[in-house]
Amino acid sequence: MHNIVAIFKKQIKDTLKNKTVLIQFVMFPVFTVIMNHAMKIEGMPKNYFVILFGTMYMGMAPLTSMTAIMSEEREKHTLRVLMMSNVKPYEYFVGIGGYVWFACMIGMMVICGAGDYEFQERAVFLVIMASGIFTSLVIGAVIGTFSRTQMMATSVSVPAMMLVSFLPMLSMFNETIAKAARLIYSEQISRMLGQIGTSGFAGDMPFDGGSPFGGGLTFANGFPIEGVCVIVANIIIAAALFVAAYKKCGLD
Repeated sequence: MHNIVAIFKKQIKDTLKNKTVLIQFVMFPVFTVIMNHAMKIEGMPKNYFVILFGTMYMGMAPLTSMTAIMSEEREKHTLRVLMMSNVKPYEYFVGIGGYVWFACMIGMMVICGAGDYEFQERAVFLVIMASGIFTSLVIGAVIGTFSRTQMMATSVSVPAMMLVSFLPMLSMFNETIAKAARLIYSEQISRMLGQIGTSGFAGDMPFDGGSPFGGGLTFANGFPIEGVCVIVANIIIAAALFVAAYKKCGLD
């Protein structure tokens, strides 16, 4: 626990010096507050910008931040020094991942605060986003572990970030994309956010035909079975890839 806390504190100091990582945590919350209050269009769905920018933030910030941090420390051999200082790999991952998750959740609270939600709806919003942020940071850890340099990490993380972040927006305008995107956690999270405050929370998802996860069926608490199954499956796949990357790169 001492090592994890030390890594957590170290990363706070490093982020204050690294403006590239810092701006990832600040940009979308600021955009959400500005756009949500400045743009009033007749017929625009409720909390449109909150859901749009919140989903993008969830897909971009944790993924790119985790990738940048791990690839930088691999390139500068800081990670190797930590390993030689009796810092175990899981302690390093929990310390860095916990920091990124916590920083992103602070930004997500700002985004959620800009929306028109009741107290219970805000809690649901944050729980959904917490799972998405965790998935994104694990994917970022996979890319950061595989990448030997920051340039290599950037070349891989940018396409992955764009796929995760922009797929939900593209699926709004194309039924074919929507059917394919339903297997990605960011799309399911976007759909779940769009149903907060509606009857039964989950309701009927758009383009719901042919789902292998039960379509619009929900758990007793209102969470859609399809959404939960897809998110859990994505987390398991990302975790398995991280274990493979860890073993291949020999960080131990």
